[in-house]
Amino acid sequence: MVALVGAFFAFDLGHFFTLDYFKSQQAAIGEYQAAHPLQTAAIFFVVYVALTALSFPGATVLTLVAGAIFGLAWGTVIVSFASSLGATLAFLATRFVLRESIQRKFGDKLAVINSGIAKDGPFYLFTLRLVPVFPFFVINLAMGLTPLKTWTFYWVSQLGMLAGTLVYVNAGTEIAKIDSLRGILSPALLASFTLLGIFPFIASWLVNAVKARRIYAKWKKPAHFDRNVIVIGAGSAGLVTAYIAAAVKARITLVEKNRMGGDCLYTGCVPSKALIRSAKFLSHAHRARELGMASATVEFDFADVMARVQRIVAAIEPHDSVERYAKLGVDCVTGEARITSPWSVEIMTATGARTLTTKNIVIAAGARPFIPPIPGLAEINPLTSDNVWSLRKLPARLVVLGGGPIGCELTQCFARFGSQVTQVEMLPRLMVREDLEVSEMVMQKFRAEGVTVLVGHKAQRVVVENGEKTLVVENSGRETRVPFDELLCAVGRVANTAGYGLEELGIPTSKTQSVELNEYLQTIYPNIYAAGDVAGPYQFTHTAAHMAWYAVVNALFGRFKKFKVDYTVIPWATFTEPEVARVGLNEQEARDKSIACEITRYDIGELDRAIADEEAHGFVKVLTAPGSDRILGATIVGDHAGDLLAEFVLAMKHGLGLNKILGTIHTYPTLAEANKFAAGVWKRAQVTQGQVDFLAAFNAYMRGDLSFKGVLGALPGVLRDKRPAYAAEPKT
Repeated sequence: MVALVGAFFAFDLGHFFTLDYFKSQQAAIGEYQAAHPLQTAAIFFVVYVALTALSFPGATVLTLVAGAIFGLAWGTVIVSFASSLGATLAFLATRFVLRESIQRKFGDKLAVINSGIAKDGPFYLFTLRLVPVFPFFVINLAMGLTPLKTWTFYWVSQLGMLAGTLVYVNAGTEIAKIDSLRGILSPALLASFTLLGIFPFIASWLVNAVKARRIYAKWKKPAHFDRNVIVIGAGSAGLVTAYIAAAVKARITLVEKNRMGGDCLYTGCVPSKALIRSAKFLSHAHRARELGMASATVEFDFADVMARVQRIVAAIEPHDSVERYAKLGVDCVTGEARITSPWSVEIMTATGARTLTTKNIVIAAGARPFIPPIPGLAEINPLTSDNVWSLRKLPARLVVLGGGPIGCELTQCFARFGSQVTQVEMLPRLMVREDLEVSEMVMQKFRAEGVTVLVGHKAQRVVVENGEKTLVVENSGRETRVPFDELLCAVGRVANTAGYGLEELGIPTSKTQSVELNEYLQTIYPNIYAAGDVAGPYQFTHTAAHMAWYAVVNALFGRFKKFKVDYTVIPWATFTEPEVARVGLNEQEARDKSIACEITRYDIGELDRAIADEEAHGFVKVLTAPGSDRILGATIVGDHAGDLLAEFVLAMKHGLGLNKILGTIHTYPTLAEANKFAAGVWKRAQVTQGQVDFLAAFNAYMRGDLSFKGVLGALPGVLRDKRPAYAAEPKT
């Protein structure tokens, strides 16, 4: 086989399988075919089988040639059987040569594929044949590595390739008629090539129709729908979905079993930022001497602080209220929803149950704090981001389990109020998704404020002895006991996927336990969508709103145009002090993924406004494509980092590079200047020694100190000398 492949390319045998060669030999081939019809068909059949069996290029051209030689009917018959037989031989080749070793070596990674092929192999193969996502020869070889039966592969291939074969053979019959430039413009040939162009779209529509018919087969579709959209959950994703649907005059029902506004308003973003603001005020009082004051003291009652948090929630509550959304045209229902079919939702309210039919459903059920199965943990009723807001007495000793954004924000808050806080993280550092230097800065700040940070410690169990609660942690085989009054569990959140009908409809969940979706946010039922925390992959309020736009627009207008959800520019921030914000790649991810980039860093400690505010710490780090100002990602650490990040989010979203940021006037003195100065550091690093030498020569010429010949002598250095002209400035 290696020899045959080598000969094919070494002797340029491929030129025999081109349209140019066929047209040059068309008359001779036609005469031979007329004189020996069966012999011609047999030779063509064998050549076609051999070509596809050996996975050589040229099958497409041969299919066109078949139409030109044998006509539409016989050409289709010959190619249909020859292509299926050749594909099966290629399939068998990989099956007997490679399958056993591949499955033995990668069996664990191929388990999901194998089970999928065993369950729905014929349908997958038919779809690939009808709408070839990959070249047919790749499909032939890859399928040989799977458990698909040989006979099944043959008949599905024959059936799946028939439509495409018919289209290509038909085009070949028209190509055969061309004998002049006028023939290229013949309506029949133009129609054939138009059919070639639109066939993939027709086939794709047909496959989707078959899939839909298959998935909806056991459900009865209503003749009339009460609603255009029913949304389950009134958090960020649900509210935005309802708002957009109402704005385009769709009839929509929004179902929420608790309170409108969801986690963000009552247990997430709003209360946490209100608590952070009060804690930050306390930290500023402790820094009075930095601001030129002898001392400052603050008296407070923790209950009053938590009352303020609830007052802030109440002030924002009307933005997400039933009254506001009802005025917008949304039917807001307080109750528990259950999806009873792809087009119906049963809603249980205080007054009873009712069922509504709907054209589309958007699942926005949110997520909840994850409680790990640590022995003894559940029995002590740990605090979480859901119930910590009910506290009115400050815990004297608090253990925070988890070193992610939620754990870090609340760790610093409670430490500043006066709790003796121990933070436990089983990974080697806090905020492990950020760069190492970011984690170090945050951890040093925590320890300076009195927090005991235990990284690399795994929680083993919670014990209660004589009324004393203790967390036992382990590090390198050594156990440590941490006594506490309250334990706050902040180790992540898990999507709410149970209790409202997903199981009954067979809607699967992903490995991360979120609802499994395609790139349009559709479940296995094309009219059922999901958005927000229940869908992942980013559990942020702003990404929930972002996803909601795609879900509702695809639901309402997807028959005309569907949009793939875009996760390319996702910002996030952790509101500790120092504040941490980033968008796109960071240095750690670029290294792990082997993505080439240039790294530019500006130390905020050099910024005038930061110095004036006694906030001269942190940095702006920007990753750019090599030799370009295109931004791949940015990380900002420092005061108001989340606000400063917006400029980089805008730049990345709309393709603006660092040159544009550098050329934009930034108000002096503001923290936003840090972004411009970072762009300036990048620009300075692009200047080569050759460029500097030429500019020095040019200015010497302008002063009369150098001849024009001397300037020309410096010009080649611009191309040759690429050494950086300016060494990196020392870091503060």
